[in-house]
Amino acid sequence: MNKYAKEFFHRGLLFAGFGPVVAGVVLACVPAENLTGGQVLLAVVSTYLLAFIHAGASVFQQIEHWPLAKSLLCHFGSLYLAYSLCYLVNSWIPFDPVVLGIFTGIFVAVYFVVWGVVVLCLRAAGKALNRHIH
Repeated sequence: MNKYAKEFFHRGLLFAGFGPVVAGVVLACVPAENLTGGQVLLAVVSTYLLAFIHAGASVFQQIEHWPLAKSLLCHFGSLYLAYSLCYLVNSWIPFDPVVLGIFTGIFVAVYFVVWGVVVLCLRAAGKALNRHIH
């Protein structure tokens, strides 16, 4: 197994437990009479996998020989697939083309806003470091 696959699994295992914690908080807000044991189990397992993939996918940005576009596409694709499947499997969004389109639009917008903020912060930090060096 190559070092990136090992790192993916390592990161995934470190942070996957946060998924069921978030699911537990969300499910605590839902009236218990509306949930079955199977729905709770599905939510716990699927959010565990979602958090595992989300944490592991951060490794894509550290594969030096990949162009930035490939890293972003792999990161975006893995997150989009994980989130959309988790939401659909749990019936948190209906399997409806209009709803999926809205979900996709919101996901894309939030993804690129977050990455835009990250890029701006990194540039600012780089400029500050360069000022200290010179």
